[in-house]
Order: sequence, then structure tokens, then C-alpha cells
Amino acid sequence: QVQLVESGGGLVQAGGSRRLSCAASGRIFSINTMGWYRQAPGKQRELVAGITSGGSTNYADSVKGRFTISRDNAKNTVYLQMNSLKPEDTAQYYCNAQVYELRDPYNGMDYWGKGTLVTVSS
Repeated sequence: QVQLVESGGGLVQAGGSRRLSCAASGRIFSINTMGWYRQAPGKQRELVAGITSGGSTNYADSVKGRFTISRDNAKNTVYLQMNSLKPEDTAQYYCNAQVYELRDPYNGMDYWGKGTLVTVSS
């Protein structure tokens, strides 16, 4: 079984920065795409940023220029550097990864973390 564990959430003032981390563990053969999603109260979960194993990235328009996604393939870890935070960035942030496990290295499975809360005060 694979686990994704997020960390780095908390309370931050508007204009501040925060760095989220998500580490994948378990019997992992490889990881393809990793990403960050968020869900604000009363809203649907949305993609914030994604990164492939080769380092290609994509971002939601609302965070372009403020957030940066990166990953350390050797550590099976993905990061989200969030700068110039706004109150509307307040949400539960979830890590997602497409994981190929040792028991079945030809079929990737989607895994989710339990989330970490980011609250941006005005």
C-alpha cells in the first residue's frame, strides 16, 4: 500500500508565503504525475498545480506567478511553494500522485493524501 503524507499547512497572513510538502511511501516502483489540489468550504476540489516525472508543470490560472511546484524524485516528494498568498487561497490542500507499485509496475494507481489546511488571514 502507498501512503501520501502532506505537511506545511497552517495560518499565514495575506501576502505571506508557505511551503507544502508531500512524501509518498510504500512499495513504489515509480511515480508519474504528482500534483496539488485544493478544496475550499462549499466549493469543488480544483487542480492547483501538477508536475510530471520529467519536470513539466502546469498551474491553475489563479496561482500562476505566485505558486511553484517542484519534486524530488529520489525522495518521492512533491513541494508547493506558495507566495503572495491571498485570503481566497484558504483551503484544504491535497496531494495526488499516479503511482506504479512494485506488485504491478505496468498499471498506475491514483493516490491521495488526507490534506493539509492552509488559512490565509486578511
